[in-house]
Amino acid sequence: MAIYRSGLAVVALAVLAPHALAAQPVDTEAPAAQTALDRRAHQLVDLFGGKIAFTDYFDPYFQTAVPEPQFKAFATGLIAQYGRAVAVDSVTPTSPHSTTVLLRFEKGVATVLLDVGVTADERVTGLRVTGVTVSGDSFDTVAAEIAALPGQTGFLVAELDGKSFRPLASANTDRQFAVGSTIKLYILDELAAQVAAGQRKWSDVVPLSHFSFSSAATSNWPANTPVTLQTLANWMISVSDNGATDTLIHLIGRGPIEARMRAAGHSDPSRNIPLLTTVEAFALKGNNFADLRPQFIKGDDAAQRQLIEGNRDRLTLSNVDGVSFTAGPRFIDSLEWFASPNDIARLMIDLRARQSKTLLAAMAINNGVGPVAGADWTYLGYKGGSENGVLAMSLLGERKSDGKYFVVTAGWNNPDAILASEKLVGLVTRLLALAALN
Repeated sequence: MAIYRSGLAVVALAVLAPHALAAQPVDTEAPAAQTALDRRAHQLVDLFGGKIAFTDYFDPYFQTAVPEPQFKAFATGLIAQYGRAVAVDSVTPTSPHSTTVLLRFEKGVATVLLDVGVTADERVTGLRVTGVTVSGDSFDTVAAEIAALPGQTGFLVAELDGKSFRPLASANTDRQFAVGSTIKLYILDELAAQVAAGQRKWSDVVPLSHFSFSSAATSNWPANTPVTLQTLANWMISVSDNGATDTLIHLIGRGPIEARMRAAGHSDPSRNIPLLTTVEAFALKGNNFADLRPQFIKGDDAAQRQLIEGNRDRLTLSNVDGVSFTAGPRFIDSLEWFASPNDIARLMIDLRARQSKTLLAAMAINNGVGPVAGADWTYLGYKGGSENGVLAMSLLGERKSDGKYFVVTAGWNNPDAILASEKLVGLVTRLLALAALN
């Protein structure tokens, strides 16, 4: 079994039939099994339309491997990208208990591999989406859909050429967007630079020294647990762990990361100076710091740095007011991390130029779009960012057909609403598919 999840939404799913079933000899009495295959295949439209109960369609093995909320998230992401399932175009049995289905959605045709069990109820034991073909899609079509999203949007699809890039499609590429955890790529860049300079090694063991709010990997870990720098980098990028992030910021230094941001070509580095740790940002956004927040927002770089240093004892995890983040966006125009689509492209050039296998591997752990969308790429690295009112997705890919490198990046901000992540996932996935063809 394999389940693929992006940082923003489930976008692809693969579940294989049990080993016990796969090991059985081929049943030569095919008619009943083929009838079940055909019936289950044609029920896919109703399954993705929510008209068939999850437990009625999938057998217990599948339900254990993929709980219903995960499947619903997967289906929601697929529908967000390609519209409603509308018809089954063809059913082609490949064995007595397996078939390939072409399932038509409003905006594309998915290839679905389906396995049906040998038990009396003939429920589905395996479902795999191996690809989606979109006919008539174009950069202009996707650009129009991105522009229609409520709030502010921008994107860039560009081919990398040494130290420069050639845009294939774009909108608002010089606008500074709140990008959330995408800023962690600058931390990764500086860490890799220090390793290349011989100051550190990826295998260096350091204590897990700083904990943060909303940390997927390090939550509840014992303080000062020894971990390697590579482990921290993997956590920071693949699951956007904030404790790993803050540990690295304190270790390698706020100043060097800021300098790396400038060197990587950020067009307005002052927006991120001083570089806030995740705890500092969460704290300042919360109701507990209504006194300091206006001072920070109004201050220049020096004043902001002085405020952070002078309140080090207050800006701690214990003072983060998590309740403040349940209602909606919080100061995303002024208390955030910022970059333009062009800044991200220049950053990707810098990351690639490191020629660090460890760096690139960290970015590829979670490619953000799943195996179906990644099938046309020899390499696909990703970092996303999200909070209420903020969504960002950025990918670095090596195209399988010719070895050329591309950047696909998009940002969506709305200070007045929580955003539907599956919409951006679908649009970016389509941009990536178009980049693979152009």
